[in-house]
This record gives sequence, C-alpha cells and structure tokens, in this order.
Amino acid sequence: MTKFLKKDQLNSTWYEIDAKNAVVGRLATIISKIIRGKNKTTFTPHMDDGDFVVVKNIKEIRFTGNKFQDKKYYKHTGHPGGIKETTPEKLHNKKPEEVLKLAVKRMLPGGVLGRKQLTKLKIYTGNEHPHSSQNPKIIDLKKLNSKNIARN
Repeated sequence: MTKFLKKDQLNSTWYEIDAKNAVVGRLATIISKIIRGKNKTTFTPHMDDGDFVVVKNIKEIRFTGNKFQDKKYYKHTGHPGGIKETTPEKLHNKKPEEVLKLAVKRMLPGGVLGRKQLTKLKIYTGNEHPHSSQNPKIIDLKKLNSKNIARN
C-alpha cells in the first residue's frame, strides 16, 4: 500500500548552490529534483513536498557548445504576428537569473503545482543572499554524481 503525506507532515529544508562555472541544463535538473521533492523517500507527485533552493553567482553560469548564441527562446504576445524570439546571450545580459529560471520551469509540472514549486527557487546574481538565517545546506556541484543528488 502506498502512503501519501498529509499537509501537516510536510517539512522543507534549504539548500544553497554556487552556480559559478555550472552548466545550465545540468544545474536545472538538480534544482528541479530538489524543488519537486524527488530526492526524498516521501515523494508524493500531487503534493508540494520539495525543498527551497538558493542559487548564487548566476552571472557566471555557462552553456555547452554554441547554445549561448544559437539557442532561441520564443514567446507570443497574443496579437497576430506577435511572436518574439531571444537568445540566452541577450537574456543573460538583461536578466541573468531568467535563463536558469526558464530551464527549471520547463522541468516542473505545468499548472498550479508547478507554479507553486517554482516559488521555492531563489536566484541571486552575486555571492550574497538574504537567506543565511535559514542555514541552507551547501551542495557542492563538483562532488555530486548522478546517483547522489542532495541526499543528506
């Protein structure tokens, strides 16, 4: 029999990741697993059981290959002929945190649950953040392997 968590049984921890020289896609997969709660044994698909993730130094994030110049992001204004396109390079120059946020958002479920889980992602361009009072656990990306994602 599968056990599902109740709302009062949910508890969240905080994690801190330094994005210096991290690859966007690989970092986004780690973050999305933590935000969804898939790194926990109590994972419940229809509940927001994830943890908070603080990402710092987002200005020094990188893409592999030529994706920084060649990849395209599209959005539509809702008006006829209103499709707009941008590259990660242009988006990174305007809003550096938006590149990682888009990558993580597309890995979360659509709808209300995904939007709620996305609020647990806190992205900062510099080395400082206001969440030090939560005592976030530091995740070292260099020591991580694919089998041990944020299991502390």
